[in-house]
Amino acid sequence: MAKELKDLTKRADNYSQWYNDLVMKADLAETSPVRGCMIIKPYGYAIWEKMQAALDAMFKATGVQNAYFPLLIPKSFFAKEAEHVAGFAKESAVVTHYRLKATEDGKGITVDPEAKLEEELIIRPTSETMIWNTYKNWIKSYRDLPILCNQWCNVMRWEMRTRPFLRTSEFLWQEGHTAHATSEEAQEEAKKMLGVYADFAENWMAVPVVQGVKSETERFAGALDTYTIEAMMQDGKALQSGTSHFLGQNFAKSFDVTFLNKENKPEYVWATSWGVSTRLMGALIMVHSDDNGLVLPPKLAPIQVVIIPISKNAEQLEAISAKINPLMEELTKMGISVKYDDSDNKRPGFKFADYELKGVPVRLVMGARDLENGTVEVMRRDTLEKEILPFEGVANHVQHLLVDIQKTIFEKARQYRDNHIYECDNYEEFKERIKDGGFFLCHWDGTTETEAKIKEDTQATIRCVPFGYEQTEGVDMVSGKPAKCRVIIARSY
Repeated sequence: MAKELKDLTKRADNYSQWYNDLVMKADLAETSPVRGCMIIKPYGYAIWEKMQAALDAMFKATGVQNAYFPLLIPKSFFAKEAEHVAGFAKESAVVTHYRLKATEDGKGITVDPEAKLEEELIIRPTSETMIWNTYKNWIKSYRDLPILCNQWCNVMRWEMRTRPFLRTSEFLWQEGHTAHATSEEAQEEAKKMLGVYADFAENWMAVPVVQGVKSETERFAGALDTYTIEAMMQDGKALQSGTSHFLGQNFAKSFDVTFLNKENKPEYVWATSWGVSTRLMGALIMVHSDDNGLVLPPKLAPIQVVIIPISKNAEQLEAISAKINPLMEELTKMGISVKYDDSDNKRPGFKFADYELKGVPVRLVMGARDLENGTVEVMRRDTLEKEILPFEGVANHVQHLLVDIQKTIFEKARQYRDNHIYECDNYEEFKERIKDGGFFLCHWDGTTETEAKIKEDTQATIRCVPFGYEQTEGVDMVSGKPAKCRVIIARSY
């Protein structure tokens, strides 16, 4: 067995360390010289590329177009939207100078004090201010609406506590920014994009999610409503996996973005913004993976099938390769990504462990006896089940197996999630049980005081008022006051 696999911490021993080990040992990412930033390695980036491609197609199917806006934002833009700047002030990185110069001894570099910027620039933590300053020039009439723009980019939020993919100072994401003539149209857009995120999470990532709306305290800075998808990790904690915001007219008013309506009267534009990030990589790891390494959904796996020959000499390898090559062509024509690993610098056992660690959904093995018998060994990564099958027809079997794996890991995650959602109306009971994780459906009186006490007492937060659950009036378990709805409360990443 490969040394990397031996060194992988068990989930039951230390879930947090297991996650960190897996990110590094599965070649997804590594730490960088810059505090809180990470280097996404080719294998990890290949997964992100598949996520990006799928999401991009889904966005464009709704009429969204891609654009790009600058990384640097004038500080004065932030001052125009007080609530927004307050939400990001502590995380913002500021550029103050535009030139370096050599030190007097010629051995070092220092900031040139004469190159101080007239106006300091913020490295974007998000782009609402830059985009709404731009939209002012794009929008004059109702005929210019709606504007449906998205950009794929990096952002910076100077986080104090960082973890690869889950929370880093710099991360990759997409941010959609739309402009509309009416409140109803903007709200519909915000909810539509939340549905796109939920569709992607469940049908591509095989991650079941709860859709809902955030409490006022948990809203995006400057939004009137924030819609969210919340996923449950294997330790019972929640991960906010995507958000969509109804911004009302806040940014339009701050940047004076108006349009002439059909009656030729000026109105402020209505807005949304929405985004998902490389945090989804963290969800992918923590929802499906096990003590052997990654378990990847076939739709997002960079390598869907790996084929490993076992041979004693060059002649055997040549015969096996001759048998395998047509199979590879057949799989490729089916749209399946396949790798044939006939490298001679690693033993088969090492290769098995390495591809298990990297979560390759299906492994095929052919040795001299298989060649003689016309068979091949097939293993599925999610269950580690092996079977010996006739070589003829194995391509069709693999095609169906990939579909089954995608479905099976979703159902496994959904059952785990559903089995760890609890109704709770007793605060003392809640405080004990929340330590073991899970989503708790609890009545809430709607006050920030109750919300703050729960967080102070338990480190849990109100994740959302969930959609799709029957809401009944009741009594808040903390305050004893009347409550009109149940919310999901959980500890989170």
